[in-house]
Amino acid sequence: MWKAWFLSFCSEMPLVCLSDFEEYAKSHLPKAVWEFFAAGADECCTRDENLLAYKRIYFRPRVLRDMSAMETKTTILGNEISFPVGIAPTGFHKLACPDGEQSTARAAETMKTCYIASTYSNCSVEEIVAAAPSGLRWFQLYIHRKRTFSEQLVRRVESLGFQALVLTADLPYTGKRRDDIRNSFQFLSSTSLKNFEGVFEGEDRSEYGLPSGSIDPSVNWDDISWLQSLTRLPLIIKGILTKEDAELAVRHGVQGIIVSNHGGRQLDGVPASIEALVEVAAAVQGKAEVYLDGGIRTGSDVLKALALGAKCVFVGRPAIWGLAYKGEEGLQEVLKVLKDEFRLSMALADCPQSCKSQP
Repeated sequence: MWKAWFLSFCSEMPLVCLSDFEEYAKSHLPKAVWEFFAAGADECCTRDENLLAYKRIYFRPRVLRDMSAMETKTTILGNEISFPVGIAPTGFHKLACPDGEQSTARAAETMKTCYIASTYSNCSVEEIVAAAPSGLRWFQLYIHRKRTFSEQLVRRVESLGFQALVLTADLPYTGKRRDDIRNSFQFLSSTSLKNFEGVFEGEDRSEYGLPSGSIDPSVNWDDISWLQSLTRLPLIIKGILTKEDAELAVRHGVQGIIVSNHGGRQLDGVPASIEALVEVAAAVQGKAEVYLDGGIRTGSDVLKALALGAKCVFVGRPAIWGLAYKGEEGLQEVLKVLKDEFRLSMALADCPQSCKSQP
């Protein structure tokens, strides 16, 4: 009886920080599903370093600068968002909640921020748009060996009103995620990839619901011009960690860069995203907007990223935790926690606007 009371008491306790949402998701999702979302590559050094790196960055707060009025709004590619945190592209949201990416899109629309929909969504791009017709949406693209499919998908999202195209550049092959291998992780038919209906029919789909090696490993900088010829959408490259690639991206006329190591799920042993940010921002010199994902867990993390050169940050795993908690409502709660913490961090650092400030 005591144990039942204690578990009931814990379930009613408010979730006050992102770690609380993480613990809820871990205890309620099936073990293999949790490990799929939580997985890093190989020894998970980069995944863990994404979190630890923020703890080594300290603020230099100012005082007596009148914090009675603060503004969290900002713009990305000319579109206003309520605060500089968006939702990063992650796939398979129906593993976390029944409505999948439709709940994600609605939460982003309600919170007036940007949602980057994944190629590997369980909901089709049409379903995502129908769920949140007024939302700010970007589309994340993997280029597959069947280039005609990728071409059709780009034109499809542009016709549906997506406002930007985000090319993930750090996945010529899938990183080795040991837990998925140990669990022989397989997807159910209910978590099929809707954007791929009619594609790869009759082929083995053993790798995350797709044929092994379906992503085109030959993609290179020459393909940037090819993509730009297909669409009028602004192009953002996700997965840049060095000044050399940042300079190449600017040279190829992209409008944005997401500093990212894929949540530590690709090459283990690369820098934390926040540690690569300064180098990338300095190389870009304002010629493209710079964003970041990886390791954001508090509002003060957001402020640190902005201080070091990011225009906006995107969260991946925390969005999944919110969905696992209460679907659309749970994700809204995650975003509200980050927004409130971010605003408080601004106030305590004496930074009245959502702008750069020295850490």
